[in-house]
Amino acid sequence: MDTHSITAQRRKAVWLDSSSGNFADFASLVDQRTRLADWPLAAEVAQNVLIYQGDAVRDAATNDAARKEMMAEWAEAFTTGPGIIVIRNALPDAAVVDRATEIFQAMIAEQHRTNSGGGDHFAKPGANDRIWNALEKHCLADPANFARYYAADALAMAAEAWLGAGYQMTAQVNRVNPGGAAQTAHRDYHLGFMSAAQMATYPAHIHGVSPLLTLQGAVAHCDMPVETGPTQFLPYSQRFFEGYLAFGRPEFQAHFAAHHVQLPLSKGDAMFFNPAVMHGAGHNSTTDVQRMANLLQVSSAFGRAMETVNRERMVTALYPVLLAGMADLSPREIANIIASSAEGYAFPTNLDRDPPIGGLAPKTQATRMAEALAQNVSPDAFSAQMTALAMNRQA
Repeated sequence: MDTHSITAQRRKAVWLDSSSGNFADFASLVDQRTRLADWPLAAEVAQNVLIYQGDAVRDAATNDAARKEMMAEWAEAFTTGPGIIVIRNALPDAAVVDRATEIFQAMIAEQHRTNSGGGDHFAKPGANDRIWNALEKHCLADPANFARYYAADALAMAAEAWLGAGYQMTAQVNRVNPGGAAQTAHRDYHLGFMSAAQMATYPAHIHGVSPLLTLQGAVAHCDMPVETGPTQFLPYSQRFFEGYLAFGRPEFQAHFAAHHVQLPLSKGDAMFFNPAVMHGAGHNSTTDVQRMANLLQVSSAFGRAMETVNRERMVTALYPVLLAGMADLSPREIANIIASSAEGYAFPTNLDRDPPIGGLAPKTQATRMAEALAQNVSPDAFSAQMTALAMNRQA
């Protein structure tokens, strides 16, 4: 094999693009069936998804060996199994769930009254109701209820099974109102919240790492028959490596539409899934049910830098120098300077004040800096922008 062929093949293997991934391989992969015999701690298999009973989970939680066995089964379910588990009666006290629902409904009513909130990742703004940072808001509104809610062994064990100790819990309440349309099938955070062009800037090994950094979950706050539009899933799709880029292609979307599964949930049930599973909220075809779920997005403790850096102070100092122009620096080198100083990632942020309008994520500090340089924004105006951005990102 000549040198050019080796380097071209290596480039194609490391730098994926929207054409990466063979559809026939994908269709074969997601055609497999879940056998209950392979998952001895599950109560049943429904539509290829593993179902567990909350009482069994709580029993396992009281014994270290049993707890680790349950979590080990879940870890394999997320990795090589269907990618999804449902825990029936995960929150067994209906009064706790109902009180949390009251709190969330009051927050949504206040958002409507003040015309606040807005934006969504995979639905049009206004198509449903979102409570960003519901975790903190819930805790401050009713600490006792928050404590009862998050004391649930099912929530803790699922997070630890995938992420280990030190995980970081966040939550966003989603209420899909009657008539709310289905989402486009997708993968989730991190790479799943990027455009195809942005995803392609990350090498293939990062496409493999991204699903290991977060766990997606949801707690049902009302009964969710299929007509209310509970989440649609394509089991085993998390195993298709190129899926972050490939799943946007028409043939993949059509396969999802024809073969997805959709499980009804009862109030207090929880589901968890590998963020690489192809999924999307369903259409609420009812005329009178507001389908509410508390969406849990749990992150690995390892998704943090070693040092705290005041990047606002750095870019404010650098901006006048770059704006004045440095004759010996090319545009590429200027971009390198921005990458080494500005915050290049949109998250974490305060999605109430910094919502993802016009895209899947808000503009980053780095993007704003590059735009300001291109538009010849004055240093004082840029400094004011950075100060406002820093304030908007605060909880």
